[in-house]
Amino acid sequence: MAENKAKDLPENQALAQARHVPMTPMKVRRVVNEVRGLPVDRALDYLKFAPWAAAEPVYKCVASAAANARHNKSLFGDLYIAAAYVDEGPTLKRFQPRAQGRAFRIRKRSSHITVVVEEFVPANVGGKKGRTR
Repeated sequence: MAENKAKDLPENQALAQARHVPMTPMKVRRVVNEVRGLPVDRALDYLKFAPWAAAEPVYKCVASAAANARHNKSLFGDLYIAAAYVDEGPTLKRFQPRAQGRAFRIRKRSSHITVVVEEFVPANVGGKKGRTR
């Protein structure tokens, strides 16, 4: 059975996943690495104008994580991307005919994108330790 990662998160974090994205994980990781650790509003602005095709599904995943934080967890403060990673999804195997009756394999790779957003807590407020920017 699949485990529910959203239930295992702390109360100040929210998660969104985009599964079976028809793009290679290597191409998506290049975009995810650029926005990891950024505030959500800055990350969305960056992804909106990024020149890579992988920016669109990453944008949707970040926007969904922010919406989940506001709607499901009632986090209305400043949100930032606490964790973002890309896993490899299933690979579709296709064959391309070649000369003299041969066939070459074509691998159509897919990705699973996971984004975790967290509410920003300023350091030294109420004696608690928090993340600083």
